[in-house]
Amino acid sequence: METARPTLIAIDGRSGSGKSTFATDLAEYLEATASVAILRLEDLYHGWDGLHSSFELYERILPQLAAGLTAAYPTWDWESSTLGQSSNFSSAEIVVVEGVGALHGAARKYLDLGIWLEAPENCRRDRALARDGETYRPYWDMWAEQEDRYLKAHNPHHAADLVMDAASDRDPMQIWALACPYLPAGIRQRCAGPNTAPSVLEFRQSYEAPGDAASLFEQLAAALPHAALLESTSHKLSDPLGRNRYSVLALSTAQQPPLLSATSHGTSIRLPGAEVRLGKDFFRALAGCWPGSPIDAKTGYPLPAWVGYLGYELKREVGAADLQAVVEPGRVRPDAQFFAPDTVVVIDHHQEQMHLHSIAEPAAAVSILLGNPPELRSGRELPIPEFSCADTATGYKHKIRKAQREIYEGNTYEVCLTTELTAHAEQFDPFEAYCRMRRSSPAPFAHYLRFANLQIASMSPERFLALSKDGQLRAEPIKGTRPRGENEESDLALKHDLATHPKDRAENIMIVDLLRNDLSHHAVPGSVKVARLCAVESYATVHQMVSTIDATLSSPHLAAEALREAFPPGSMTGAPKLSTMNILDELEDHRTRGLYSGAVGYLGADGAADFSVVIRTLVCDQLADQSWRLSLGLGGAITADSVPADEWDEVITKSRGVLQALGASFPDES
Repeated sequence: METARPTLIAIDGRSGSGKSTFATDLAEYLEATASVAILRLEDLYHGWDGLHSSFELYERILPQLAAGLTAAYPTWDWESSTLGQSSNFSSAEIVVVEGVGALHGAARKYLDLGIWLEAPENCRRDRALARDGETYRPYWDMWAEQEDRYLKAHNPHHAADLVMDAASDRDPMQIWALACPYLPAGIRQRCAGPNTAPSVLEFRQSYEAPGDAASLFEQLAAALPHAALLESTSHKLSDPLGRNRYSVLALSTAQQPPLLSATSHGTSIRLPGAEVRLGKDFFRALAGCWPGSPIDAKTGYPLPAWVGYLGYELKREVGAADLQAVVEPGRVRPDAQFFAPDTVVVIDHHQEQMHLHSIAEPAAAVSILLGNPPELRSGRELPIPEFSCADTATGYKHKIRKAQREIYEGNTYEVCLTTELTAHAEQFDPFEAYCRMRRSSPAPFAHYLRFANLQIASMSPERFLALSKDGQLRAEPIKGTRPRGENEESDLALKHDLATHPKDRAENIMIVDLLRNDLSHHAVPGSVKVARLCAVESYATVHQMVSTIDATLSSPHLAAEALREAFPPGSMTGAPKLSTMNILDELEDHRTRGLYSGAVGYLGADGAADFSVVIRTLVCDQLADQSWRLSLGLGGAITADSVPADEWDEVITKSRGVLQALGASFPDES
């Protein structure tokens, strides 16, 4: 009978990083559910100068172990400094390979999981000498030089799937327990040991809805580096599609929550004392860790497992150019970033109830505040930022004409051309800015996100993509904008003009066709339907033309793939998507959009999700000197019959909601 292939785990790191002890503890833990064998690479080292010569021996026996065979190898007689007797090593269901060189380049193709233990030199030296005594002291520098050559030649640190801080106050097995739920599914199932599901204490309670969600959020999240408020600030308005029902306060009471992020170098989850590396592609990595949560997701309200953003530069994963959003020298903003909240408060505006769901301790202090929520917050001073624009009116109009030439030549049908307003402020309060924006411009997808040195304040009216727990997909693109009128008569005239204008309807319909195609990739055949086409919705500062496309996901396992197929939002690219994004890179001078044109929202513990398009959004980056870089992206769809002057006026119109709330104005070219 054919035996299953063993699972091979390599534990590498420099001398004294704790590999031997961790391997022993890990093997003991895993033996509760599987047979485990430990291969100590020190048995392959032939002398104090034998690290590199051991690689050839390691390469020879590892394929045998991977095949479940017994491997024989010569040992080294340390007393006589000669080859000793041959030794046999029998494989097992799990084989742990421990020692310097375990992640040697040629060995990686046989390994299922690579672990690197990181520790500073002084810590490692003390450990190594305590373990091996004074015998090792004369050889420390010799061995360190061999390790240096190994690191330069094979870069094992970057090849590891899991990097653990061996100098952390946490026991390595505690770090393993934190990291294990985020390892790839096959490894997680084989190597989680006896406790495959972490024990989570959940606290739930319901209360009457508060008078003001922002006041409550400020009280709960004031000192937290990771927090989010995803709310409907237009819940008092008509709501035929149920978009305004819930507001969600997502909080991490831990200083370092699980943090999922992606750059062009790869996707990882950072945890206290560890980094789990999930590969190059973000959406593929996301499919491995969502849906999936240790908490009970059977609620009647949204329950985020992850909250964060998908930046526009993730477009590289659908074949577009790879650009990096550089915030300041030496700092690149992640293209995607999510934190795992341990406390979630959901306000149900329809039922006028508030629900607390917490896995953090203590929940009592939070529940006391929820029982007596603050009514209204008092505003604070906010410096008025002076913005500059990446384009002049003349330059932007010239780019519009270049976009139209691309349309005439058949390279695209519609181009969503954008620009950027930026400002620098020595002092700034992003949450105060958000509160002013939410008062002046109510919107169904308002959000405020805080990621330590990045804060996001948005009054987005546009849904990117929603996914219900039973697999219903919905996209609601916006294309077509008019300002509100000065009186009722002019307001109605502007609304009618938007509803009937051929150019705006053409813009919207092209994006609807694009999204129908995006959703169809992973939908049940025949389930893609346009529920609304070119409907006009009115907001505080603008009228917008909105359509609604629905579909049914063919399998829950395809949720992350469905998100990928729809990204970036078609309303922010144009059509066809890929070729148009390449054109946009040229037109926009290879300027990165960053968060703008991406999406913000949550990934639910039950597989549901809801994301809005990042428009009408102030992105606030705190710089190394504690000052702030503020940015506001703006743009509009260009078609063959666009009038450049009108398109520039639309850019200015779209800026008003944010700028007026800040007391700022559109930059004067003079």
